[in-house]
Amino acid sequence: MTKTFPQDFIFGGASAAYQVEGATKEDGKGRVLWDDYLEKQGRFSPDPAADFYHHYEEDLSLSEKYGVQAVRLSIAWSRIFPNGDGEVEPRGVAYYHRVFKACQEHHIEPFVTLHHFDTPESLHEDGDWLSQRMLDAFLVYAKFCFKEFPEVKYWITINEPTSMAVQQYTSGTFPPAETGHFDKTFQAEHNQNVIHARIVNAYKDMHLGGKIGVVHALQTVYPYSDSPADKHAAALQDAFENRLYLDGTLAGAYDPETLALVKEILDANNQPMFKSTPEEMAELDKAAHQLDFVGVNNYFSKWLRAYSGASETHHNGTGAKGTSVSRLHGIGEEKLPEGIETTDWDWPIYPRGMHDILMRIHDNYPLVPEIYVTENGIGLKESLPEGATASTVIDDPKRTDYLGKYLGAIADAINDGANVKGYFIWSLQDQFSWTNGYSKRYGLFFIDFPTQKRYVKKSASWFKQLSDTHIIPE
Repeated sequence: MTKTFPQDFIFGGASAAYQVEGATKEDGKGRVLWDDYLEKQGRFSPDPAADFYHHYEEDLSLSEKYGVQAVRLSIAWSRIFPNGDGEVEPRGVAYYHRVFKACQEHHIEPFVTLHHFDTPESLHEDGDWLSQRMLDAFLVYAKFCFKEFPEVKYWITINEPTSMAVQQYTSGTFPPAETGHFDKTFQAEHNQNVIHARIVNAYKDMHLGGKIGVVHALQTVYPYSDSPADKHAAALQDAFENRLYLDGTLAGAYDPETLALVKEILDANNQPMFKSTPEEMAELDKAAHQLDFVGVNNYFSKWLRAYSGASETHHNGTGAKGTSVSRLHGIGEEKLPEGIETTDWDWPIYPRGMHDILMRIHDNYPLVPEIYVTENGIGLKESLPEGATASTVIDDPKRTDYLGKYLGAIADAINDGANVKGYFIWSLQDQFSWTNGYSKRYGLFFIDFPTQKRYVKKSASWFKQLSDTHIIPE
């Protein structure tokens, strides 16, 4: 059956500064939390990434040619404030003005994220999301950007705060690589909600006429079986990764059931409840009533079953299929039902999860005016064919198959009443990955990283047809 999208629906591509820009030491850019961490690991470097810092004109030209109407990109905080706070680096400011001007020239709308996993190093060392200095500096940086870049009409406060909090303090896959600290995780989650709210409220007080939202990584959580124990494990996992954020940013208040689930997790791990104040909760409420949109990053779903043992996780960062493990004490164990396809990185391909999370926002969070799918795509092991020329087109049928299924689920959600206004493929071009380096490719455009040459994938032509017709190509 043919599936279509409204004529005002936006088709875009997504990226992040640290994953595409490269040039991490150029023009006064300050260090971020990843620099020392990756140097000590010695596995891979964020330079050159896709060298967007020098190739943005080429990438935006390709975007225009292949129907990309909007680009999600982020400002590297440490290009503007190298130390996180204090002095401004004018070369960084000038760079982003050039990028936004190029977007305009190529008829591309920039959706700009203020924080995409790249806390300046000095603020990270002061405690990152657990530090009041960090939170206060974030507000100053945000207000500076709002004032400095009036050409930007769509702002995003934080990208995937759950990925930061959980991977920094529970699973240990993001620096500072701590594990088992559920108390720090939940305190960071609350603090992220609060500073997001302060930034939204400040933006609205400035009367700049644009729109502002937040982007959440939302993995739909299902019970592994119909047993009460598995259903409860799924509820605990959902509270851990999704529900505290959804309540805080989209409802402006934590549901008592959400707080009870959070407390149960913390009690099981003998850790204290996170702290909040009435003033912070008032800030959340005010922001939720002013938020213009929520972005949904959805790649996969999870199935949880009851588990009472010690926490044990193994992150599949190499594409060694079948190696992922996630068992969290006080929550549950991830267990994939039979018959569900996965990627090489063990991410289940389950488009129904996309539909269900969009409907959940529509049904449970009525304050939200608009939804954008701000990331969705599939990472593949891809290589440049031998003897490739500038006209070589790389075949990626798994990507177009994946996109067709997930976009179909989005079209179904729109038909069911969800006000989804746009879709951003992750990713625009092949990029550096935080935990995979250069082995996992998502882009519409293939980057030969040693030469920085760009090659078109077949999915780019597929995407152009989608953008031109607003019909999912067969």
